[in-house]
Amino acid sequence: MVSREVDLFVIGAGSGGVRAARIAAQHGAKVLMAEEYRIGGTCVIRGCVPKKLFVYAGRYAHDLQDMAGFGWQVEQVEFDWLTLIANKDKEIARLEGIYRKNAEAAGVEVVNSRAVLRGPDTVEIVATGEVVKARYILIATGGHPSAGPAIPGAELAITSNEAFNLKRFPNRILVQGAGYIAVEFAGLFRALGAEVTLVFRGDRILRGFDGDLQAHLVDEMMRAGINVLPGCALAAIEAGADGHRVLLSDGAALEVDEVMLALGRAPNTKGLGLEAAGVALDKAAAVVVDAESRSSVPGIYAVGDVTNRINLTPVAIREGHAFADTVFGGKPWTVDHSLVATAVFSEPEIGTVGLTEEAARAAGGRVDIYRSTFRPLKATLSGRETRMLMKLVVDGDSDKVLGVHILGEGAAEMIQLAAVAVGMGATKADFDRTVAVHPTAAEELVTMRSKSA
Repeated sequence: MVSREVDLFVIGAGSGGVRAARIAAQHGAKVLMAEEYRIGGTCVIRGCVPKKLFVYAGRYAHDLQDMAGFGWQVEQVEFDWLTLIANKDKEIARLEGIYRKNAEAAGVEVVNSRAVLRGPDTVEIVATGEVVKARYILIATGGHPSAGPAIPGAELAITSNEAFNLKRFPNRILVQGAGYIAVEFAGLFRALGAEVTLVFRGDRILRGFDGDLQAHLVDEMMRAGINVLPGCALAAIEAGADGHRVLLSDGAALEVDEVMLALGRAPNTKGLGLEAAGVALDKAAAVVVDAESRSSVPGIYAVGDVTNRINLTPVAIREGHAFADTVFGGKPWTVDHSLVATAVFSEPEIGTVGLTEEAARAAGGRVDIYRSTFRPLKATLSGRETRMLMKLVVDGDSDKVLGVHILGEGAAEMIQLAAVAVGMGATKADFDRTVAVHPTAAEELVTMRSKSA
């Protein structure tokens, strides 16, 4: 029996759901939002934010190694894993509190419970059994780590969820995967001192990224001491007295402390009552939506990773905002998914926006490539063996910059601003007439003159 009615019921309080709820409430809608775990979603609780904090920890290790070349002598330095975990937990709790406070300040009612559809316009709050009728329902439940193919001993492995809360630092770890999460955790664990092995089935990491970025990052990872094994997969995991024995598909065996599966993420749609309500899902169990985030059922929308479009936090936030403005604010707009910048916090990090060289060539027409690899100034005194990569993909006929790809320190910061230029349709001539800031790595973007292809 329906107990009450609301204008909007949001299932999932991640970045996309919270933004949608807040904006809808600010437009005057009566909003109820349910979250079964913690407010903030994957990004805040067990994704982008804690990951970046761990990356910073690893970079301090690099800084300590580099300091000697600049005249600093540091002795008796120790790293305490549990201190990092505790301080990370404090920051995540603080951010979660801010998310809740901002939602409630906007007039959103937040309930800590799983919520399940009982029809195209009704939702049950599982913890209390209350059934609520809603004019609109927004599915914003995000995703969860994929387990991958079933293998003996798979239950002994961890995912990124557990990696943030390990009780002891893994001095030896094997990571399986080739995407963002795999290369990021491989890099950060190596920087913190672990022996790291990275295995993946294909011949390249970071599927869909520019080929030069893929190859250059593998070179850097191997230079850092990561054991990179392409064309390989886990066959079995066996429990040992002090760790695990891992059997690989090529017949090799390794002794490690932890095995981490980083095989992508799947949409959180199971058990939500979507099928019973008539909501169409695709082969990956993602909610099928149109450009305005509408599902196959009138009044039911979905945003963020649960739609499996572009699974990035800022994209989910914009989708949630566009939904709320369109449905409740009388200001219809849609998110442009065609030109989204992204960063990979590998070691070194990557920033990229626009077309890869491969995609540009596949589209036809003449393509000009400007590429530069160089040793960053900091490394000349630190002695660190690393090289940066910068690359521009340019339309050979119009001179328009189609893509910018950077690998090296500061790549994520640089690509945010480069995305503005690419989004405005900047040409290579626009880059060329921009006066360089010297001495910086970023100046290479405006000083490359010779075509490499």
